Amino acid sequence: MALVIGGLALAAFGVFQLSPAVQDRLFAMGARAQLDRQSQLATSDDAIRVLLCGTSSPLPLRKAAKACTLVAIGGRLFIVDIGPEGSENLALWRVPTPKVEAVFLTHFHSDHIGELGELNMQGWAQGRRQPLDVYGPVGVVEVVAGFNAAYAFDRQYRNAHHDNGMGLLPLAAGEMTAHVADFVQPGDVPAGRTQLIYAKGGVTVTAIETDHRPVSPAFAYRFAYKGRSVVITGDTILNDGLVDATKGADVLVSEAQAHHLQDIMAREATSVGQETLASVLKDTSRYHINPVEAAQLANRAGVRELVYTHMAPPLVLGLLKTPWLRGVAKERPEGVTIGHDGMVITIPVDGSAITFSALEG
Repeated sequence: MALVIGGLALAAFGVFQLSPAVQDRLFAMGARAQLDRQSQLATSDDAIRVLLCGTSSPLPLRKAAKACTLVAIGGRLFIVDIGPEGSENLALWRVPTPKVEAVFLTHFHSDHIGELGELNMQGWAQGRRQPLDVYGPVGVVEVVAGFNAAYAFDRQYRNAHHDNGMGLLPLAAGEMTAHVADFVQPGDVPAGRTQLIYAKGGVTVTAIETDHRPVSPAFAYRFAYKGRSVVITGDTILNDGLVDATKGADVLVSEAQAHHLQDIMAREATSVGQETLASVLKDTSRYHINPVEAAQLANRAGVRELVYTHMAPPLVLGLLKTPWLRGVAKERPEGVTIGHDGMVITIPVDGSAITFSALEG
């Protein structure tokens, strides 16, 4: 039997190699299957869904994009930060980027904004018919203008290639529009100030001042809908203002850095002569929350679920979760999850159990 199956397989391979018609037919079948594949992310029912589209820190990790979180809520799509590789993840999962209504930037480190231009271009090239709205702290006008300028030639080329006089890629729709939340000014001492910056269709988004100094201003965001809410921290240290602004949220999606492991990395970098990297690694502990502090934040705010993202150092092996979480169980024995790219957190509006699933792509 094995010989028969092997012979048939060999014969089929030979036919494929020698027949352009068979090659084209199989390619067409594969292309149709891929193009017809729908996103696994539900967006139209009455729930808040949070998709982790990038969970790594600036340090490279093959299986994880940089900072990126998508919120599907009330039939609308929003993105908080869009670091490198984030838009590739969205494309592989068939998330409909033309339907992304707005991007909310927490601050302007490259691992949080690096793929803003690509996200905008992909949404426009796939059918978005209006500029993409981008919200953020003071400085967002300059950041958006810079990306608009950097992609100006690209927009012109694509319009010339593909518009064909049919209005398929209108140039005006390929740009982004900046919306600055200027209730915090550069240099202000963080005091946990908040401001409602978006309200439409029952969805509200509140910007929360965080402490990521010397980066200033920096924000977290709270998305709310029909009595349910999620807070996405951005980069920060633990502070009372963030606790107050997070109170009563269903889910806290928090960045975290295990400082004790980061210090070991810094020491090892020094031992192999990488002094600049060692200095950078040591410095980061001053302006990032650690896993235990994030658990304390979740407890003090009374959230139902804490989900870690933007994790440093990279969890290159599953075994590293144990030292990375060291001390967390003592603070918060339940309601703690380490996030990964493709994780979906579903918050039903009726207050029932929060569930976790994963996209495949």
